[in-house]
Amino acid sequence: MKEQSLLTPYTLGEIELPNRVIMAPMTRSRATNAEKSPTADMHAIYYKQRASAGLIITEGSQVSPRGVGYIHTPGIHSEAQVNGWKKVTEAVHEAGGRIFIQLWHVGRMSHPYFHDGDKPIGPSAINPNAESFTPEGMKDTVTPKEMTQKEIDETIAEFARGARNAVKAGFDGVEIHASNGYLFHQFFNRTSNQRTDKYGGSIENRGRFLFEVLDAMKKEIPTNRIGIRMNPSLHGIFGMTLDDETIPTFDYIIEKLNTYDLAYLHLSEPFNDVNDVPHAETEIAKRYRPIYKGTLMINSGFDQEKGNAVINRGDADLVAFGKLFISNPDLVERFKTDAPISAWDKDTFYTQGKEGYLDYEPKASEASVPQA
Repeated sequence: MKEQSLLTPYTLGEIELPNRVIMAPMTRSRATNAEKSPTADMHAIYYKQRASAGLIITEGSQVSPRGVGYIHTPGIHSEAQVNGWKKVTEAVHEAGGRIFIQLWHVGRMSHPYFHDGDKPIGPSAINPNAESFTPEGMKDTVTPKEMTQKEIDETIAEFARGARNAVKAGFDGVEIHASNGYLFHQFFNRTSNQRTDKYGGSIENRGRFLFEVLDAMKKEIPTNRIGIRMNPSLHGIFGMTLDDETIPTFDYIIEKLNTYDLAYLHLSEPFNDVNDVPHAETEIAKRYRPIYKGTLMINSGFDQEKGNAVINRGDADLVAFGKLFISNPDLVERFKTDAPISAWDKDTFYTQGKEGYLDYEPKASEASVPQA
């Protein structure tokens, strides 16, 4: 059988990955207990089933209650949550796997329902005109409260605490969720950040919040155990709109990240068709491979063939797969044997039971879907 680049080992800082097939972070809405903590009978089993991935990146986990914007999502800011995640890391490590936690704050992409009636916070008082997933169904977002300097400082401290708690919980590292229209992305984008202080205006100022968070986190965990996820060409969803400074802003941020010796930079190709959108970059890996000198992970729309090809071209080092890992816990083994890919059930992506979560068979199935 011809060697597949996806199945070759990779050294990620001090961590040896047996393959380059990465499990992407995916919200699954299974943290249904009062503590919003992972459980041994759900989360630990789910992630352990997928431990053959080169690296698992968990679902986004809030660094504070203010970071919540969706129902039943776990956090990493309380003792109960740390203890819950310990069950997950122990299960994954027992199965020989490696696991990072994604640290999350949705910013303005939330609803007063989650904040005792108070407005969510964001860089500026600009409504994303999107929706938030609440127990009462999808609700329209509202105009957020513009963050004060005190609230920015508190949020920076919350991310540092999230990194410290991740170490306590036994994670191999952390990923900062700076993508998909959430808090960091809101600071980056001129259409969501119209501040006039040191966090707004210039490209350098709009990137400042991320670097202040990184500087605080590296006191808790080595930078080679920190990854960052970003989506430079997000447009028309999650409240984001591209403008003439969007890509130059990401160019500046990604160039500066070269000085941090990160575990990896995790970029997404466009989620939707942006070929006719002004200022969009349609080939993210190709643009940023020459700019970023460290480990580059790419995501969105990849199957086995495309994943091998992007590595063979030298445009990325690692490939993150999302939905394929939902319905194929043994995705690596299927790639090894060219086995059929099992179909996923999108109706159970965000439900609260074991159906569509723990019941996908870890063996080749005749049911198949286009790999994405």
